[in-house]
Amino acid sequence: MKLLFAVTFLAAITAACAQSTMKSTTPGKDALQCKPGEKSACGLPSNVVIDMSKAKVQHTDAEWKQRLTPRQYQVARKQGTEPPFQNEYYDNHEDGVYFSVCSDTPLFDSRDKFDSGTGWPSFTKPIEKAFVGETTDYTYGMERTEVHCNVDGAHLGHVFDDGPAPTGLRYCINSASLRFMPRKEYEAWVAKNQPGAQTGK
Repeated sequence: MKLLFAVTFLAAITAACAQSTMKSTTPGKDALQCKPGEKSACGLPSNVVIDMSKAKVQHTDAEWKQRLTPRQYQVARKQGTEPPFQNEYYDNHEDGVYFSVCSDTPLFDSRDKFDSGTGWPSFTKPIEKAFVGETTDYTYGMERTEVHCNVDGAHLGHVFDDGPAPTGLRYCINSASLRFMPRKEYEAWVAKNQPGAQTGK
C-alpha cells in the first residue's frame, strides 16, 4: 500500500512539473539583497537582517521530530514534497507574511504570492534574499534549484524561471515548511524586533 502511494505521489509530482514547464534557474546572488544602512523589504534594519541571516538555529533530529508535525518534519527536515492542491496555503489569499516553520524567520510576503496553477504556494521573490539559500537538486532525474531557509536549514521547495513579472521567477514552496502571520501581527513582530525595542532605548 505504501509503495503504491509513493508511486502515485511521484507520478503526480512529475505530471505537475511537466504541466508547468518548470525550468531550473540560478537567480542573481545579489538580487534583493539588503544593503548595510538600508531598511530591508521585511521592515527590519539591514544590520538586524544580516545578524539574523548569520544565526543558525540547530536541533537534534529527535528535537525536530518533537517540534514539528510528521508532515512538517518530512518536508522541512527530510527534503520531502507535499501533495499539490492538498496543502494549507496554496489557496490562501489572506494578507500577511510567511515564516519558516522551523524558526522565527520571515521568508515570503503575501503581496508577492500568485496563483501558479501548480497546487503549491508560489511567490515571485523572497521577502529578504539573505534568508533564502539555494543549492542544485538532481532528484527525480531533473536538475532544479532547491531553496532553503539559511537560518534553520529547512527545505522550502524550488525556484524556477517561469514566473511572472517583475522577477520572472516562481518560488514553488511547500506549505508544510511555512507558518502564516497576518499583517497586523507581523507589523507588531517587526516593531518588537527593532534595535532597542526590548530595552526601550
